[in-house]
Amino acid sequence: VQLVESGGGLVQAGGSLRLSCAASGFPFDRYAIGWFRQAPGKEREGVSCIGSSNNTYYGDSVKGRFTISMDNDKNTVTVYLQMSSLRPEDTAVYYCAADLAGWGTCNPARHWYDYWGQGTQVTVSS
Repeated sequence: VQLVESGGGLVQAGGSLRLSCAASGFPFDRYAIGWFRQAPGKEREGVSCIGSSNNTYYGDSVKGRFTISMDNDKNTVTVYLQMSSLRPEDTAVYYCAADLAGWGTCNPARHWYDYWGQGTQVTVSS
């Protein structure tokens, strides 16, 4: 299983970024992909997730500002996190993760996810 994030960077408050997570190496029948973030000195928190059933979840702090979507092709699932109206408190390392043991509905709890990407830094300046 391979998860590769991209799209992080530095942006001013109010700006937008789109993160991508390219997931491969597992059967594309029932799975969920989640986005998590971890700021310095804080716990890793669930931001958003999407399941192969197409259910989605958003954390309260990002509802209305972030949108998750997914593209499938033959060998890769790509999950996007469109982040708008960014705030300095959104600054963190963002990770994508895969849950391959469930029924295709996503759950924001971290313990469901067994496979993790390397993370991508998002910095929002005020």
